[in-house]
Amino acid sequence: MARKPRHTNVNLAVNLGGLPMKNPVTVGSGTFGAGMEYADFVDVAALGAVTTKGVSLNGWEGNATPRIAETASGLLNSIGLQNPGVAHLKEVELPWLAAQGATAMVNVSGHSFDEYVAVIEALEDAPVAAYEVNISCPNVDAGGMTMGCHVPSVEKVVRLCRAATKRPLIVKLTPNVTDITEIARAAEAAGADGVSLINTLLGMAIDARTRRPQLARVVGGYSGPAVKPVALRMVWQVANAVSVPVLGMGGVSCGTDAVEFMLAGATAVAVGTANFANPTATVDVIDGIIDYCEQYGVTDVNELIGALEC
Repeated sequence: MARKPRHTNVNLAVNLGGLPMKNPVTVGSGTFGAGMEYADFVDVAALGAVTTKGVSLNGWEGNATPRIAETASGLLNSIGLQNPGVAHLKEVELPWLAAQGATAMVNVSGHSFDEYVAVIEALEDAPVAAYEVNISCPNVDAGGMTMGCHVPSVEKVVRLCRAATKRPLIVKLTPNVTDITEIARAAEAAGADGVSLINTLLGMAIDARTRRPQLARVVGGYSGPAVKPVALRMVWQVANAVSVPVLGMGGVSCGTDAVEFMLAGATAVAVGTANFANPTATVDVIDGIIDYCEQYGVTDVNELIGALEC
């Protein structure tokens, strides 16, 4: 039976850049599909939002296999944002989420500025509450450079997306940059209503027996418990550099993890890799936040945001 968070008198509602959330927990894009695969375990309508897997205009096949490698304290992936395209999302997943009563935030991907805009334009008549713009994609307009690593590219893609919608626009930042605050400020200046971070860190795994990389593309995105200290540091830095809300992620697997991100300045958190090991991780995190608040006399979860004492 699908689990819901337990009852509490603590106010869990937050507002993420114009997106009302009944509690501060969503899912990491690409770790939850659109919720269908988890519906037997979790009441998706009980989450603050369901962030969909990244969607592109016409669908992408993804990378060659092997494209997953487990590590001692995390997961490497090189999926390549495989997805069937925005038409399928509109026809199948978004109507299903709406029927469940879930709040849908769509993760938008593209290989060019125009593709980002086209995806958003295609979704404007769909039941979408907000967009999460994934700027960790390679930009064919700039020779394959990752959009989120280059301030002018960040400013351009966010500005174009902002012009295409009045819905809340959350920009997902890559941690693979020299100064994350510079990128966050650029996104804010171009019209972002919020930022989410961190996306995966670049990593690799080697099989010493075969002397070969464990991923077909050699390098992949690293996520899971091992990245949490890095993610906390970057969330704290960004929260102190911009005035828009922050959606924090990176190794969140329990309520205490979520509270730590909120103390560092996050308004909400996303549960990602933990979903693969524990299909009820999202509800466990919400219940853990409730436990913390009740134990420490916190009546409104918003009191935790940026309450780190340095």
